[in-house]
Amino acid sequence: MLTFEELYVAYSPDVYRFANWLSGNANDAEDIAAETFTRAWTNFAIIRTETLKAYLFTIARNIYLESLRKHRDQEALNDIHPDPHPSIEKVLETQSELDQIRAVLLTLAEIDRSAFVMRVQYDLPYAEIARVLQLSESAVKVKVHRVRKLLFAVHSKKETT
Repeated sequence: MLTFEELYVAYSPDVYRFANWLSGNANDAEDIAAETFTRAWTNFAIIRTETLKAYLFTIARNIYLESLRKHRDQEALNDIHPDPHPSIEKVLETQSELDQIRAVLLTLAEIDRSAFVMRVQYDLPYAEIARVLQLSESAVKVKVHRVRKLLFAVHSKKETT
C-alpha cells in the first residue's frame, strides 16, 4: 500500500504541471494540486481508472471545472513578478514559444486542451484519455489532431512573418 508521502512525491510534479496547463496560473495550479491529493487520499479505495496518474488527472480536471463554475463572474488580476535569475537568449526564445503555445491552448475549449495536454505532455494512451474525458477514443484522437494542426498552423504563420 502506498503512503500519502510516496503518492505525493511520485505524482505531484505531473499533477501540478497538468493543473498549470489547464488554469494558466501557477497559484491556481498549486491549489488544484493540493486539493487533488486531498481528495485522492480520502477516496483512495475507489480508483476508477486503470492508472493512478489518470485518476489524479481526473480529480484535478474536476476541481478545475468546479473552480470555473464558481468564479465565472470574477476577473483575474495580473500577477507580475520579475524573474530573479538572469536569462540567456535561448531560454527567452523557448519561453516565448511556450507562452505562445499556452496562449493558443488557453483559447481552446477546456476538453480539447485537456485531451491535448494529457496526450502530449503526459503520454497517456488515447483509451485512458477517453475514459477520463468520457468521450470515445476516436473523438479524443480527433481533438488531439486538431490541436496539433492548429499549433502547427500558428507556428508556421510565425515562421513566415
